[in-house]
Amino acid sequence: MNSTPTSSEQLKIVIVGHVDHGKSTFVGRLFHDTGSLPEGKLEQLQTIAERRGVPFEWANLMDALQSERDQNITIDTAQIWFHTKKRQYVIIDAPGHKEFLKNMVTGAANAEAALLLIDANEGVQENSRRHGYLLNLLGIRQIAVLVNKMDLEAFSQARFDAIETEYRRWLVSIGVTPKVFIPIAAKHGDNIATRSANMPWWTGPTVVEILDDFRVAQPLIGQPLRFPIQDVYRFDERRILAGRVESGTVSVGDKLIFYPTNKTSVVKSIERWSAPRSDTASAGESIGITLAEQIFVERGTVAAHENAPPYELTQFKARLFWLGRKPFEQGRTYKLKLATQEAEVSIASIDRVLDASTLDTVGTAGAAIQVGRHEVAELTLRTKRPVAFDTIDEIVATGRFVIVDGFDVAGGGIIVADNYPRRTANSQHKSENIYWSTGKVTPRQRALRNSHPGCVVWLTGLSGSGKSSIAVELERELFNRGQHTYILDGDNIRHGLNKDLGFSPDDRCENIRRIGEVAKLFADSGAVCITAFISPYRADRDLVRAMLKPGQFVEVFVNAPVAVCEQRDPKGLYARARAGEIKEFTGISAPYQEPLAPEVELRTDQLSVPESVARLVEYLDRLSPQEDEGVSI
Repeated sequence: MNSTPTSSEQLKIVIVGHVDHGKSTFVGRLFHDTGSLPEGKLEQLQTIAERRGVPFEWANLMDALQSERDQNITIDTAQIWFHTKKRQYVIIDAPGHKEFLKNMVTGAANAEAALLLIDANEGVQENSRRHGYLLNLLGIRQIAVLVNKMDLEAFSQARFDAIETEYRRWLVSIGVTPKVFIPIAAKHGDNIATRSANMPWWTGPTVVEILDDFRVAQPLIGQPLRFPIQDVYRFDERRILAGRVESGTVSVGDKLIFYPTNKTSVVKSIERWSAPRSDTASAGESIGITLAEQIFVERGTVAAHENAPPYELTQFKARLFWLGRKPFEQGRTYKLKLATQEAEVSIASIDRVLDASTLDTVGTAGAAIQVGRHEVAELTLRTKRPVAFDTIDEIVATGRFVIVDGFDVAGGGIIVADNYPRRTANSQHKSENIYWSTGKVTPRQRALRNSHPGCVVWLTGLSGSGKSSIAVELERELFNRGQHTYILDGDNIRHGLNKDLGFSPDDRCENIRRIGEVAKLFADSGAVCITAFISPYRADRDLVRAMLKPGQFVEVFVNAPVAVCEQRDPKGLYARARAGEIKEFTGISAPYQEPLAPEVELRTDQLSVPESVARLVEYLDRLSPQEDEGVSI
């Protein structure tokens, strides 16, 4: 039996493996062989087994839930503690049954190292490969593979070598270098805490030796501060912002910026529960802070120092493992959870879909519109509002996330590096002398003088659907009626204002944002601003709508099937996209999200241009103001 550990050092380990490959038996035996069982616990379990008339099983130690004993499978993530002479360990036992992979993700996300079990008799299974990929996806780099139940293979070195060769080749193909493969027989304690007499050919470490060789992750003190707000408490007159310091250090007197709201304040005090008072807190500590200025901060905001901010965007590239019963689909909205943040999220584009067991490509850019269960995707995600994040290579805690479908955790992933713009410290120091200028002419007065209100007629639809043709004829019709109108055409805008933008999802988003700001000024001037843009993303159109006053944004869905648009192909773009000459082409290799509730829908495969214009004019006429006595300029 081992004595109490000589240090307070603690390491979190996740244990994964295919169902029935012996995880629970291994954990029970590990506890016994390291002397970590409470006094009399073994005898108690043996007595219970004898009373039930069943053989004693080491797995009973982990099977704390009655349902687990009934079903004979582990169904939830459990945390238990054991120790060696060197240190304490927290074992996160993760389910191996295919139905419970999402619990395994929940457990593994908190681990610093992993033990992955493979049954020597059954060999490498589908879930064995999935688990290897998941561990890599979650950023766990310290991995030892235990080839269990060697007694069922007569302790054969040849069988062990064959499994190691096969599985090591798989792990290397996904970028994982395992620390070691160890042959064990957990039921009998072979190579757990002592070397096995049954396998004299094995000269490598025991499981306990390799555990003690793992490194404990150092607190992320040297990294930039990330302090996600978990909750806000009121005590007396104080508002205490509570959370866990995920990285970096925070001190009294530090100026913090809270993302994504960009509000700033200075730390007045650092509060702790049942701990000595200190004016500094570092990564790994759960604390509360009070602020010198009582700004409104809520759960989900992330505090950082102004000279090292996180990214603050509505779009990022990710690698995702999907576990949901229903596919992860383009066009649907889900919930993203990142640190303590929650935001609506959808798929902006899918670059590649892989089978997690074989890494075979099952969907490519343009062709893939969903991610199936147990598939892996490389994709771009778009959130309805900005979220604060880092890439997984920068700060792990703010570089990984989960996706919730309804009430279920359906997927998890990591944010990968890309050319993201990052707010600079100087950008936080904006002039306090900038105000929105308001003249003496009111919008109502402009509307009465012009006989029409200012508004934005936003035509959206696929290339070739007829947007530009309708926009040109609508402008002429309104002009002939004496109305003030102007077209913002997509190609014209890209010749000047937006000539610095390309056609990536990020650039498309910025293109629409700038156009929205210009269109808003036109509407404010009292003009009818007509836009003709594909504007494929629903969130971008909603952003423009939010810029304008109620009733000023008229979303017009110029609806024509892709086949009809491709048949028209006025600029020859579809043919070039099919030939691979144009990347990120909406409708072919990039998505288009149809409006959910447009003010006007024009089925241009059924309506002529004059008929479409007539419908728009009829709608706009209903917006015209009535004469109001006493109004003058």
